[in-house]
Amino acid sequence: MKQVIIITGASSGFGALSARSLALAGNIVYAGMRETTQRNRPQVLAAQEFAQTNQVQLLPIELDVNSETSIQAAVDQVIAEQGQLDVIMHNAGHMVVGPAEAFTPAQVAELYDINVISTQRVNRIVLPLLRKQQHGLVLWVSSSSVKGGTPPYLAPYFAAKAGMDALAVSYAAELKRFGVETSIIVPGSFTSGTNHFQHAGHPADDAVAAEYDSKYPNLMQQVGEKLAQLAPSGSSAQLVADEVVKIVSTPAGQRPYRVHVDPADDGSEKVSDVADANRAAFLERIGLADLI
Repeated sequence: MKQVIIITGASSGFGALSARSLALAGNIVYAGMRETTQRNRPQVLAAQEFAQTNQVQLLPIELDVNSETSIQAAVDQVIAEQGQLDVIMHNAGHMVVGPAEAFTPAQVAELYDINVISTQRVNRIVLPLLRKQQHGLVLWVSSSSVKGGTPPYLAPYFAAKAGMDALAVSYAAELKRFGVETSIIVPGSFTSGTNHFQHAGHPADDAVAAEYDSKYPNLMQQVGEKLAQLAPSGSSAQLVADEVVKIVSTPAGQRPYRVHVDPADDGSEKVSDVADANRAAFLERIGLADLI
């Protein structure tokens, strides 16, 4: 069944791949991105060309997750054009690399704003619509770093993704009685097919960073090379987009709560299985089994 979908952060990476794959599957997909007439104009044109070539409904839309005004305008446009919204995909995010101590508090706060608080901005505008219609899907793009292997020099990003994942878990229970479903997709360490590492931010305190680099020389290069070696051949970021299509295409009421796409297998799935089972068991113990 054709669904109306908004994806945040859809200019590149998982967002762009998922937008194209969902459109090819027959959905109406709004690829949210900021600066559509400026920095991301090439991405807008690429999406429009893809839509025309493949005769699909892939529609770039201005959507800055750090602006309530921008989010409201985007959602209003979708409703005006389609009369409904079925899926919101929280994909927007930003990565930083470097020793944790070298990031200023303001930098860490900014990272949380992009990766965590932005989802709250979007939810407060989208969820009233989904709750009123008593159906819909909130699809969160988490990270295997939340419960899996965590190499050094990625601490602020890992902490932010963990915060977003925790928010998703709580929302899942709170939305259940409204008929709104939650699915959390957990990508592993894809070193190609996304711009996470290429566009990563760096710490502002160069002096502290230099002290750490004297003890951990070329650490990120080592991590990147080892992560690439761990991934089996053919492990492209498209695997995540393919799984997104499966989740969205699954009939309402049967969608999975959490799905891992982690070719390198950093252990996240094993830990998540235990954590999610514990959550379900605890909800049963306190008389809230219907929220599982």
